[in-house]
Amino acid sequence: MTQQDLVERARAVLPGAGFGNFDASFVIREGKGAHIWDEDGNEYIDFLIGSGPMILGHCHPEVVEAVQEQVAKGSTFFASNAHGIELAEEICRAVACAEQVRFTSTGSEADMFAMRLARAHTGRDKILKFEGGYHGMSAEGQMSLAPDRMMNYPIAVPDSAGIPDAVRDDMLVAPYNDIAFFRSLIAERGHEIAAVIVEPLQRIIPPLPGFLEALREECTRNGMVLIFDEVVTGFRLAYGGAQEVYGVTPDVCTLGKIIGGGFPLAAIAGKAHIMAHFDAGMVGKDKALMQIGTLSGNPVAAVAGLKTMEILRRPGQYDHLYAVGETLIKAINEHLGAAGQAHHVAGCPVLFDIVFAGGPMHNYRDVTRGDTKKAARFNAVLRDQGIFKSPSKFYPCLALTDDDVAQTVAAIARAAASLND
Repeated sequence: MTQQDLVERARAVLPGAGFGNFDASFVIREGKGAHIWDEDGNEYIDFLIGSGPMILGHCHPEVVEAVQEQVAKGSTFFASNAHGIELAEEICRAVACAEQVRFTSTGSEADMFAMRLARAHTGRDKILKFEGGYHGMSAEGQMSLAPDRMMNYPIAVPDSAGIPDAVRDDMLVAPYNDIAFFRSLIAERGHEIAAVIVEPLQRIIPPLPGFLEALREECTRNGMVLIFDEVVTGFRLAYGGAQEVYGVTPDVCTLGKIIGGGFPLAAIAGKAHIMAHFDAGMVGKDKALMQIGTLSGNPVAAVAGLKTMEILRRPGQYDHLYAVGETLIKAINEHLGAAGQAHHVAGCPVLFDIVFAGGPMHNYRDVTRGDTKKAARFNAVLRDQGIFKSPSKFYPCLALTDDDVAQTVAAIARAAASLND
């Protein structure tokens, strides 16, 4: 059966003919290492890697072995299991803010519960986020992620139908990396705000020096919970995540993707006195959060995450991952520069993309200056050359070989030159 046949079948039973995640015309058959094959048998070097979780590549033999061993013993129990407990222990060892952990199945759930946790802890209702920051699919998370109307701050703009005005009214929005605006907003409304939630590296935009430190300072001064959304950056930027790289410790963080090793698993991790709100016996029924998930912390995801994290702890893994990314960024800059194309590579070597515009990228509105048609053309040529990526991100993985990198560099050269055709 061809890929097109499957798309036509999907059209009858799936809205938009897909799962809502990615280009529905593309149906993946299998993945191995840093490569994937579509249903027509076309092979690609994969820089999407499941939107981030497959940092080791697809079907890493040690992860497969651990999963197969666990599946033979049971897939899920709803009750606690030893592997989930061990995973929580390892997260607490690795992540600076993590004194206790509560598992969910998705990063969206983790972000939703983190915000609810902050409200329970502070007794306040408002949440401050940064324009362009992605915090999952909850009503709160779907505020000013990718607004097409540039409103005056701190007014929030819903990104989805079906979100009540009451939710919007409890969300405040600020420009990322703008310390002066953030401080002025907190001076005016800090007493109303339960939490500041932020991607420490927002999509592909790094924090300016002092920005995360300012968030930490103002949250401490005003009794607000600082939440780092590390669903993407956790165990990718470093084993200890963005907290380790930037040297700023939040009160709570959310984790996902890599900690499940490719299986559905995410977590809220934080200081014990805040995490206590998940335990009615500690805080009383009125201050406790109800949080139940059929698959939360299931043993298959836990063993996949544990094995992935064990491999990441081995010497040289992050050095190699960064080296691959640096090679690709150098090639992008060289070839787009030679082609006379205004561009900026935003992010860091383990997570980056190209914005086709000059100048620094400090916030969401800076990124929107990019030429999206040119980016789409560049990405289309990459795919024609056997390089598969999301429309807005390169995710390098540890399975990339020297030959893979060389093929990618050649594809970048071809894509850059095509922009002048």
